[in-house]
Amino acid sequence: MSRFLPDNFTLMLVATVVFASFFPVGGDAADYFGMATKVAIGLLFFLHGARLSRDVVIAGFLHWKLHLTILAATFVLFPILGLGAGFLVPAILPPAFYTGILFLCVLPSTVQSSIAFTSIAGGNVPAAICSASASNIFGMFLTPLLAGLLFSASGHASFSLDALQSILLQLLAPFILGQVLQPWIGDFIRSKKKILMPVDRGSILMVVYLAFSDSVNEGLWRTTSLRDLAVVIAVNIVLLALVLVITMFGSRWAGFSREDEIAITFCGSKKSLASGVPIATVIFAGQNIGSIVLPLMLFHQIQLMACAVIAKRYADANARNKAAAAQIETSPATKSKTAAEVTG
Repeated sequence: MSRFLPDNFTLMLVATVVFASFFPVGGDAADYFGMATKVAIGLLFFLHGARLSRDVVIAGFLHWKLHLTILAATFVLFPILGLGAGFLVPAILPPAFYTGILFLCVLPSTVQSSIAFTSIAGGNVPAAICSASASNIFGMFLTPLLAGLLFSASGHASFSLDALQSILLQLLAPFILGQVLQPWIGDFIRSKKKILMPVDRGSILMVVYLAFSDSVNEGLWRTTSLRDLAVVIAVNIVLLALVLVITMFGSRWAGFSREDEIAITFCGSKKSLASGVPIATVIFAGQNIGSIVLPLMLFHQIQLMACAVIAKRYADANARNKAAAAQIETSPATKSKTAAEVTG
């Protein structure tokens, strides 16, 4: 039952949204808080770059077919489904929520949870590490590009050159600096994961607080109904279910091993909250960011709940298979056959 409960970070996100709803920051305080948030985001992406080992990424690219499949699910399948939702969702949701769903579809995969679930399920962990990492690197370029294409195709505001410049300065430049310094500081930063975790989570919570403060000041909860939230949740569930089914059975049809299938399923179906919220503040500066990131925050918890169940099923199936194999090896018939082969 515990796997259906929100994780601690999700609870902190909810608490942040509630706090912003009652005590939104505004005026000069919001300006100063916004500057601090930009510094925190830059530090977040610097740490991402410093943690990522280039040896792992280079070695992972040898399994190119698997990585291309995961990248296709993340940056091709999801956007296609997002555009497909455009035939129905805009008629039943406010424009900002549909923009949030489209934005969700162009984000990179998660890193930590994709690797964790792949490990629990008995999948190809090295491939998951490489693919999830590559997804976030390529997402620096592909997410803004795809956002511009999708929003133009769906009739929404197109991606601007100012937003691209902001992404390069606020996100990509710190990431590259972290990668440059990685050979000297990477081991230290990876060894201090628990100490530096508040930087990761704290920067995201700062962004969420600022985004929802702006949205609350603009009347977010006065214009959002429980029905709207229910529709967003339903769309997220359908979207995730379609991608899970396609990645799982598609990888089997393509002839991947069971271990690779697990990596494809978990890495190809996830969307990164850690990357998505900061990127949203850059791309949608001056817009109703709270409504835009809300679908992503809901999707974050839904994907964790669904993947926890699927990982458990994979793990149970692996345990049954191992038990069956061990039973066959220790059966009298197998022992007699082995003895006959030895004496023969």
